[in-house]
Amino acid sequence: MKLSGWGRYPRINAKVNSPLTIIELKKIIKKKSIARGNGRSYGDSSISKSSTICMKRFNNILEFDKKTGLLVVESGVLLSDIIDRFLPKGWFPKVTPGSKYVSVGGMVACDVHGKNHHKDGSFGKYIKWLEIITTNGKIKRCSKKNNSKLFNWTIGGMGLTGVILSVAFYLRPIKTSWIKQKTIPTNNIDHTIEIFEKNLNSTYSVAWIDCLSQGSGLGRSLVMLGEHAQILDLDTKKRKNPLLLKKKKNLSLPFDFPSFVLNSFTIKMFNFFYYFFNSKNLKSKLVYYDTFFYPLDYIVNWNRIYGHKGFAQFQCVIPIKNASSGIRELLELISKFKSTSFLTVLKRFGKQNSFVSFPMKGYTLALDFPITKKNLGLMKQLDKITLKYKGRFYLAKDSRLKKNDLKKSDSRFKKFSKFRATNMKKQFSSSQSERLGL
Repeated sequence: MKLSGWGRYPRINAKVNSPLTIIELKKIIKKKSIARGNGRSYGDSSISKSSTICMKRFNNILEFDKKTGLLVVESGVLLSDIIDRFLPKGWFPKVTPGSKYVSVGGMVACDVHGKNHHKDGSFGKYIKWLEIITTNGKIKRCSKKNNSKLFNWTIGGMGLTGVILSVAFYLRPIKTSWIKQKTIPTNNIDHTIEIFEKNLNSTYSVAWIDCLSQGSGLGRSLVMLGEHAQILDLDTKKRKNPLLLKKKKNLSLPFDFPSFVLNSFTIKMFNFFYYFFNSKNLKSKLVYYDTFFYPLDYIVNWNRIYGHKGFAQFQCVIPIKNASSGIRELLELISKFKSTSFLTVLKRFGKQNSFVSFPMKGYTLALDFPITKKNLGLMKQLDKITLKYKGRFYLAKDSRLKKNDLKKSDSRFKKFSKFRATNMKKQFSSSQSERLGL
């Protein structure tokens, strides 16, 4: 069947198996297999032409310790299921990506980060142990103390060390389902970075960037800061249940948008009005957790906005010492091309806390581009700028990076490939790993 990631590019003919039991799973693991959760990585990282193993049936919540917040689930459980069940009880993920429709196995494989990386690190930091099926069909429980090398290479290892079966990780206690949000408009990229650096004590921070701004306004942004609201922050007359789980209907796009809908004019108008209206309300306000963390999830299939050809996301991180110059040069090139990135996001990362995952201390820029010849050419130039400033690339969002560029950007993958060659003979592989020589 034809498979793709969330970006719908590339589309690949692949053999798909959907095991129901561990016995069935062990039988279909063979050379060149890769596990696939909910397919929300953007490119080809969870696709194998010979054997893509769908883990959606491994979706049981197994244990929860309400004293410590330790949750044990099978790898096919979705983050949305966890939130629906545990938020009303006063628990929330320590780290969450920008969509709640990701599987826990995918969260481990990508070592996902959130708006709080500068303060709390990535998802892997909160994993106590995980169970994984290796090349010989044996199930190994891994932690920082037991099978530690396999544990550390699996977190952020893009599923290339085995099939993750179950994960034990910690949730955070919360008092309400609301976030205290403060929005700060900035004049340009230097001002944006200045605001981030002044607010490193904020639990959550993220910036929406007007990527088509130019000149002295290059990189003007809306920086959004957030904290989990306490009961005293709520007007209990309006919000009687502080841990309310709203039942809301999400929108669904019935068709792919025509390619002409997203162009430099429509994006420029959207950016102008979005910045104008949001920069007028500077007071702190309470927003529902869903609105703060997962605004795009409101449209179930928002990837159709980019048309039937799909889109590619470019996401890099530039180390802190080069961040201002590097991000500025990236934005200058994007503005010059007048390319239509509907969403441009900047976040501040803290220090690296894993063997091979994406984040390092610096700034990460993420942009979505419709698949066109022009935009593919632009992204190649963005790759060069990233390398120039000693940056690295996020494989969970990648669909078109070149092997040599990955090797130039991140020497850790040489050790990763050696570990795989020694311990699993590269049995687990994806279209992405083959493209990148992992």
